[in-house]
Amino acid sequence: MRYLEDVKENEHVVEHYLCRQKQTLKTRGGKTYLSLRLSDKTGQMDAKVWEMNNDIQSFEEGDMVKIDAQVATYQNELQLKIIKLRKSRDGEYIPLNYVPTTEKDIDMLYGEVLDFIKSVQHPKLRALLEGILINDETQAEAFRVRSAAKQMHHSYMGGLIEHTLNVAQICDFMSTRYKHVNRDLLITSALLHDIGKIYELSPMPMNDYTDDGQMLGHITIGVEMISEEVRNIADFPHDLASLLKHSILAHHGEYDFGSPKLPSTIEAFLLHCADNMDAKLKSFEEILDKDSTAGSWTGYQKVFNRYIRRSDFS
Repeated sequence: MRYLEDVKENEHVVEHYLCRQKQTLKTRGGKTYLSLRLSDKTGQMDAKVWEMNNDIQSFEEGDMVKIDAQVATYQNELQLKIIKLRKSRDGEYIPLNYVPTTEKDIDMLYGEVLDFIKSVQHPKLRALLEGILINDETQAEAFRVRSAAKQMHHSYMGGLIEHTLNVAQICDFMSTRYKHVNRDLLITSALLHDIGKIYELSPMPMNDYTDDGQMLGHITIGVEMISEEVRNIADFPHDLASLLKHSILAHHGEYDFGSPKLPSTIEAFLLHCADNMDAKLKSFEEILDKDSTAGSWTGYQKVFNRYIRRSDFS
């Protein structure tokens, strides 16, 4: 398997990849060409088909395709110039090579989530967590295996549960260091803050936005899920439900970042800080893992609008 993270400029590549995007476009001169986005478990890469002939066979988005291509550089990014292409046949590729997956043990991560649920003392909040993350087996399995993002942090199988657990651990650590924090409310908010992503994003390997994801987003979906489960729990306090839903609605922190509300409780603000911290640090980690630039400084990172330095010293 020739992984995309390993290909080099001027290489000749004959390999199978997942076609994530397919666009039929025209050059300024009116010539038809294809613009593709191909992926494997190590990343994604743009590809172009400039010559539409019999060597380019029929395929669609979501298909596995076998390509014969040359690697070139365009605007400082590697790109595949495809000469031949056809749909892959069953048995020609190993599916797991196209599904990026957490390096951690998902069963162990889920076990730690269950420990957090058991630690919640308020019976209504604990029943809510059990209803969403345990009793509904379909939702529980999706929570275990879905990603936390399409392209940013934790965008791999198991990324959602890994990110959720990190946020819960940060919240748990901080909950004892400030007055007025209700730990049960905070931990419940942390465990459910991104639960809507199980319906916002499609399963791997596509990991793309669903219709509901595009039209509603995970924050709205998550609040709807909580509201539905609250109705199944007798005498669930209305003000407690509102406090919990506020944390979900406000966890992006700012209107500019897609947050419908600004954090108005200490739990909501703490959740926002923990979520932002884990997302940003994971992005740092992934940049440092993947960057191959010589020396201590990485290339320019658009997500942070800066260059990043490795902490090398002698």
